[in-house]
Amino acid sequence: MISFGLVTIPVKLYSTGESAAGIQFNMLHKKCRSRLKQQYVCPIDHEVVGREDIVKGYEYARDQYVLFTEEELKALMPEPTNAVEIKEFVPLEQVDPIYYERSYYLGPDTGGDRPYRLLAEAMRRTNRAALARYAARGKDQFVLLRPFEGGLLMQQLRYADEVRSFAEVPIGVAEIREPELQLAVQLIEQVATDEFHPEEYEDTQRQQIRALIERKVQGEEITTAPAEAPKAQIIDLMDALKASLAAARPAAADAPNTVSLAERRPAKRSSRRAFKPVAVDDAEEPRKRGSNG
Repeated sequence: MISFGLVTIPVKLYSTGESAAGIQFNMLHKKCRSRLKQQYVCPIDHEVVGREDIVKGYEYARDQYVLFTEEELKALMPEPTNAVEIKEFVPLEQVDPIYYERSYYLGPDTGGDRPYRLLAEAMRRTNRAALARYAARGKDQFVLLRPFEGGLLMQQLRYADEVRSFAEVPIGVAEIREPELQLAVQLIEQVATDEFHPEEYEDTQRQQIRALIERKVQGEEITTAPAEAPKAQIIDLMDALKASLAAARPAAADAPNTVSLAERRPAKRSSRRAFKPVAVDDAEEPRKRGSNG
């Protein structure tokens, strides 16, 4: 439920990502090809430790732990709530994307269509997003609700103390020359567009891995192509900018003057997986089997 003043809006939570998009590799025994199981091993006693002999502890000093029982840990966990309580509304541009952690679609549940659409349209007209809180998975969740394509999107946010300061990043002092800056601006403008079309970008590495997997499944022998020799680097910054502009010009000259939106975007897939709502308590990435590729 979204709690908005005295208004409550029943909603369902949907994942924004396709779990099948990732490629996972399992850890196998080289000899018999069976999947391996993880075990906890004590480095002092050199023996496998069973679950019944495992306790949880917090390291408050080097090699010094304070132990907690399962009952004590459960008492520390906040009770999960079904209420996403809106605290305040802020201009959307005031929330820097560095605070974004995960995204979820919100859809109206039974009886929630009118208040759901009302809230989404009101936030769209005011260009504001809602900061809200709810408890799930043993943590007080900090989230942002914002209008998205006729509905609502929920962004799980990091707390301020979870974001490292950029001041920790060492940046040396360097002089910026005006001719170099002009060339850099010219290069940006030469390849700039006014719209964001993510469908024009594809994960070519994942496609290559899938193709390689399919070839191996078919029993094809795989040979590795020799690595391309590294190209010589241009050390002078002005030369590098001029070379970049020269390389970008032919592509711009060959492109048609006007391209319709339909021509730029690839055809939509005829069928998509139906979205399945996920429980609020499960608003975390699912644990993956094996390791990611």
